[in-house]
Amino acid sequence: MPSVVSAARILDFFRDGFEHTAWRLETRREYAADQETVEYRQFLQGVAPPRDEDGPWFVNVRAQTATGRRIASVRLVDEPATDNQRYLLATTPDNLGTGEDIRYLHRSAAAAIGLGCEEDFWLFDSRVVARFNCNDTDRRMELTTDPEQVVRACRIRDAAWHHAARYEEFIRRVRSPM
Repeated sequence: MPSVVSAARILDFFRDGFEHTAWRLETRREYAADQETVEYRQFLQGVAPPRDEDGPWFVNVRAQTATGRRIASVRLVDEPATDNQRYLLATTPDNLGTGEDIRYLHRSAAAAIGLGCEEDFWLFDSRVVARFNCNDTDRRMELTTDPEQVVRACRIRDAAWHHAARYEEFIRRVRSPM
């Protein structure tokens, strides 16, 4: 297994790099990949994001979940939600339509149960932790099988999943994402 996956190979890793589960804790308040899009800028002007079920991520997730693989995440949300968090709430139905399971947890609730509210990572098959390293010249995913980091990620996953709300429940409790 590589220790670094280049930006050009990340989608390939999400197709071939795990056998059973890919789970993510999303803790960032802002994601540059979203903010760089025209769709995001239009969202900030009050335009609802168009459905995007045929983008590369969605096609891949649909293929993975069709084979029985599980892709899930917990997204932390501030109170009030940042613009980027509101955008992700507005676009979540596309993710759910592919079979991805996304749940939500307020950042304050995550902090109250002792989660690492700044740790943004993927956990593959409960044995590989991946973190994105994005800088001005290089975007890559760094992988580790270090037992201490894997066990920590598993504990965070279990606690976050236990306390997180399904999208439908969470969205009823927050103001409209638009």
